[in-house]
Amino acid sequence: MAKTIAICNQKGGVGKTTTTMNLGVGLARQGKRVLLCDADPQSDLTAALGWNGDALEKSLGRLMYLATQEYKPIVQDTIIHHPEGVDLIPSNLDLSSMESQLVNAMSREKVLSNLLKTVKNDYDYILIDCMPSLGMITINALTAADSVIIPVQAQFLPAKGMTQLMRSIDMVRNHTNDKLKIEGIVMTLVDSRTNLAKEVIDTIRMKYGMQIRIFDTQIPVAVKAAEASKAGQSIFEYDRESKPAKAYEALTKEVMRIGEREKRRDETAIAR
Repeated sequence: MAKTIAICNQKGGVGKTTTTMNLGVGLARQGKRVLLCDADPQSDLTAALGWNGDALEKSLGRLMYLATQEYKPIVQDTIIHHPEGVDLIPSNLDLSSMESQLVNAMSREKVLSNLLKTVKNDYDYILIDCMPSLGMITINALTAADSVIIPVQAQFLPAKGMTQLMRSIDMVRNHTNDKLKIEGIVMTLVDSRTNLAKEVIDTIRMKYGMQIRIFDTQIPVAVKAAEASKAGQSIFEYDRESKPAKAYEALTKEVMRIGEREKRRDETAIAR
């Protein structure tokens, strides 16, 4: 059964979509079955993989709408396949209307979770690209997830925003998903030449490093990553020798090591 990871930060422009896409493709390159879920009505992940979300009839928003109307939509019919080995549940503007519609829905926080449960056996990893807010769609993503990866931009002090996100994660743990874990914080858009980047990283490590894993891998700021997304390709396909490609390869291996340790721990617990 798939491990579901939400890539989440309510701040925009911190590399959530780029991380979701390249981590997903990185896992696929390691032989893992990967489903990406675009949980953002701006549909940046869908566009980054080469599709125009608004031109697609089937989308995550449509699935969630049908689910709230007591239908049982077939999630597999909405999944599209990318040539780099990942599958995608795409998004478009249909998802934006779900924020208000979920308010009156039964089990409103678990709509996405219930949808993804129907395909979890088909994948090793499901990665959810969250929208830059802490509304009902993001609450749905956190409720559906086993863990959260938090991309943090190393170009401004994010302490206030991190505090808000931690409160939301605690709220989800207390009410809809008591098993939700924080996989770790990954520093993105790192310009190692600047003192500001070093100060931000040091601040994050000092404030959160004792309670939360800070990934060893740091994703460098680079034009190549933006160019790859514009081309509808991962950084591995666009320029596999670039610094961002090497960084995302390292992050992929870190995430896989965590998964392998968890699997061994679970197997040991079952054996006992």
